[in-house]
Amino acid sequence: MPALSRLRFLVHQGARKLFAMLPPTKRHSVYRSFVDCDPEPNKRLVLKIADTREELEACFKLLHDAYVSSGFMTPDPSGMRVTIYHALPTTTTLCAKFDGQVVGTLSLIRESAIGFPLQRIFDLSGVRAKEGNIAEVSALAVHPRFRRTGGTILFPLMKFMYEYCTTFFDTRHLVIAVNPRHIEMYESLLFFRRLTSTVVESYDFVNGAPAVGATLDLHQAPDILRKAYAGKPLRRNLYHYFKETTLPNIEIPHRRFFTTNDPVLTPDLIDYFFNQRTRVFAELSERKKTLLHLIYDLPEYQAVLPPLPASSGNAKVRRHQRFSVKCPARLIGEAAGKAIPIEVSEVSRYGFRARTGRVVPTDVWLTAIVQLGSKEVSRLTVQAVQETEQDDRHYCGFRIGEPDLVWRKFVTALYQGHTHTDLDQATRFLL
Repeated sequence: MPALSRLRFLVHQGARKLFAMLPPTKRHSVYRSFVDCDPEPNKRLVLKIADTREELEACFKLLHDAYVSSGFMTPDPSGMRVTIYHALPTTTTLCAKFDGQVVGTLSLIRESAIGFPLQRIFDLSGVRAKEGNIAEVSALAVHPRFRRTGGTILFPLMKFMYEYCTTFFDTRHLVIAVNPRHIEMYESLLFFRRLTSTVVESYDFVNGAPAVGATLDLHQAPDILRKAYAGKPLRRNLYHYFKETTLPNIEIPHRRFFTTNDPVLTPDLIDYFFNQRTRVFAELSERKKTLLHLIYDLPEYQAVLPPLPASSGNAKVRRHQRFSVKCPARLIGEAAGKAIPIEVSEVSRYGFRARTGRVVPTDVWLTAIVQLGSKEVSRLTVQAVQETEQDDRHYCGFRIGEPDLVWRKFVTALYQGHTHTDLDQATRFLL
């Protein structure tokens, strides 16, 4: 190593050691001083859901190269990093494109029958005890040419993630598992809190690298960010950036109804990524193969899913609805007394599950008035059939006796709309 390069290296190492000796509050303040979030990004930047084969493949290739270079995975013959979590309809992959090229990506994995990657090594019971859905932020990568440009791609991608989770994805809690050398960025800039004080020394999901788990409550985050960034100039103020700035670069998904996920995987895309290009399906455990068949229970998917294990007929797994929703509603009727506000969270052809504010009378027929979308209201005759308590909250299943035309068309559109694109097309001219 030349003498000048050697000197620079020693100076850099010395500065890092001195910085590490500062108290955490001082270090976090220094991190925040380097924030640079442009409220008017280059118009050549587009942020959207990755929903085509070309976009998804570009995201998986970018992720593969980033993980290989960091030692988080060994090279795959496909040149992509694809996991079983990417196959789920409750996972959304976001991408940043510059001049049409994917230069940034991250995936949001909302809880499903298969769970989260990090739950294998971190205890989420504290997060689960709180109200609200959980999503793991995973598979984050930025193209090397944009890694030293002051967050040109990273901050817009993070803003897109925040808006998508709070507005469309029905998510309150974010969880992450990151390398220890990166955790302070999440703690200082976004105020993630560690799930545990200890570092997991070997996390098999990232090739045995160490990992730290952390969580962020998106309901509490605005107040925390507002106080932390008070008085900061706009380019260094993440509160203003996340809460008050509008980025025209973000392509917001169109939804007629109050659904809460944006599936993109057609049977052809599933076959391409998980059977043809990789061995993800072939290497699944028997339980996960069974769960996949329960998640994708439509006939069109059966041919591309891994064969069911011979013992699957006796598997005891909870059936998960493919589509989740978040529809405000109320129950009325003589037996109900005062109207009972409810929130519908899962739907099927002949029933739904809802969170209720109080116990609902059973063995009687009530009227449910459900707001399915901004302009669609359904009026149903229903009966409570199953009540459960979960985390101090009351849930109830309902049987529908007389679905109206709006409900029938709504549910038909959900079952026929395999992806968020064809769901939009199926519902565009419903009424």
